[in-house]
Amino acid sequence: MIDVEAREAAEHVARTSTARLIRLVAAGNGDLAMAEDAVAAAFERALTTWPLKGVPESPDAWLLTVARNQQRDVWKSSARRTAVPLEVATLAGADAVDPFADLDPDAIPDRRLALLFACAHPAINPDARVPLMLQIIFGFEAAQVAAVLGLPASTLTKRLTRAKRRLREAGIPFSIPDQSILPDRLPAVLEAVYGCFAIACFRSDDYQAAAPECLAGEARHLALTLAQLLDRESEAWALAALICFSLSRSGSQQGEYIPLEEQDTETWDSRLLVEGEVLLRRASGSSLGRFQLEAAMQAVHADRRRTGTTNWQVLATLSAALIHIAPTLGALVAHAAITTETAGPEAALEQLEKVAVQHPAVMRLQVFHATRAHALVRAGEPRSAHAAFAQAIDLTESSSVRTWLRKRQEAIFHGKS
Repeated sequence: MIDVEAREAAEHVARTSTARLIRLVAAGNGDLAMAEDAVAAAFERALTTWPLKGVPESPDAWLLTVARNQQRDVWKSSARRTAVPLEVATLAGADAVDPFADLDPDAIPDRRLALLFACAHPAINPDARVPLMLQIIFGFEAAQVAAVLGLPASTLTKRLTRAKRRLREAGIPFSIPDQSILPDRLPAVLEAVYGCFAIACFRSDDYQAAAPECLAGEARHLALTLAQLLDRESEAWALAALICFSLSRSGSQQGEYIPLEEQDTETWDSRLLVEGEVLLRRASGSSLGRFQLEAAMQAVHADRRRTGTTNWQVLATLSAALIHIAPTLGALVAHAAITTETAGPEAALEQLEKVAVQHPAVMRLQVFHATRAHALVRAGEPRSAHAAFAQAIDLTESSSVRTWLRKRQEAIFHGKS
């Protein structure tokens, strides 16, 4: 029994405190890579020690102490002494913070915000900021992040390695900067919070099951905290609205993937829908941003609960505006999906072909192949649709989504699509 309790305790701390522990360990020298290794070593020690001696009264403090001792051992090693000037090694190994300070679990969201803004520092290459946040702060594996961004895992790993080295060399502090600086760093932070939500809800069954009370719920909390922190930033309020609209439909899944247009609107959470509407109104401003448009599109989908139909023409207008100001791969594919409903599958397939030529990375995205498969079915091209479904299935992490895709693929030959 104690083995089970020890493992559950370690898993709980890993979910709730890893980013905070890394921040505390890295506070002395800004070396995120070393802090990651030290915290990982502490968790390994916990899995061998806690089953024998029991879970400590304060698991966070125990892990922090072990991680900092591990960090000191590295600095004291002969390899480190010969590689780093003595005065730098001495300062970096010093007790820069109280090892038992800042362990209040209720403060975790704010501490994550501190790390998010630190990783959005202008010294970090822009294309590495969001991946760095998703891996270091939210704990996603590089392969998961790479899959979402449509990048080879090796390319992303190199970016992350360079970013961590830059963090260390620049001596970037792990604290929220002055509020006058926050707006400049906000776009990357918003992207990371939404990226966390998207991966947690849609990319993996493991995260899907834990989403409402863990990462997806925390993404909503962080978005609301950001909006309140930067009261006049419309995009922060819009992201909070977008997440609320999306979360309102999580209860309709019940462990099975159901496409948005096939969901029973009566299963949607009316409280979250109302909250999303209030937040979207709060986000209205003189100019439109990416998250304002995406939240508005989700509001159109939500309105099906009232009208019984989806206003595809309004969605097409909003989608066209979105790809004009933020032509992300996801937005381009979503626009093609909407085109299937407004202008027909042939027009959608033409758009998808153009996206593939201009942005080859889109071929690594599951949603591209799934959207193309749907359009091919509608266009009466079953063989091509079957092949597109196969590509989508190969790129799908979620078993529930994979099951749904296979059913659609099989239905092609039975005339049910």
